[in-house]
Amino acid sequence: MNPYAADKLIAQARQLAAEYRRTMGKPLPGISAEIAEHDAIRLLGLEPKPEGEGGYDAIDPARDGKRIQIKSRTIFDESRSGQRIGQMKMDKEWDSVVLVLMDEEYEPYEMYEAEREEIEEYIAASSSSRAKRGAMSVARFKIIGRLAWTREDGIEPEIWDNQAD
Repeated sequence: MNPYAADKLIAQARQLAAEYRRTMGKPLPGISAEIAEHDAIRLLGLEPKPEGEGGYDAIDPARDGKRIQIKSRTIFDESRSGQRIGQMKMDKEWDSVVLVLMDEEYEPYEMYEAEREEIEEYIAASSSSRAKRGAMSVARFKIIGRLAWTREDGIEPEIWDNQAD
């Protein structure tokens, strides 16, 4: 599939997901993960993982093939605390996690990246059973990680300095 066709399908998926939530009152399962993966790959200059590989979603060719897990969270109500991200695959091989935060229209507005070592340190120090399973809140991930991309400014140079112009 060519990239233009994929971009068009993702745009349609965004519209469908937003309309589904407005109409049904709940999110369409699985769609945010697919949209986030597409957005992270496109906006951060990543490449999809090789066919048959598991435990991560993309690689960064500019950073020696760094293996990146991509997580997403669509924030419908910013005043609501306790937003959680999906469980990270701690038993798999990967180097970092990128968290894509999307608005109610499923458009990305921020991306954060945390290194595996930082996540493992948090899990080891935590008494939370959720953390031991590789789950954490969006707020905790933002504390552990670093801002990698924003809708207003694009790629943050201190994280992705090898890709800045």
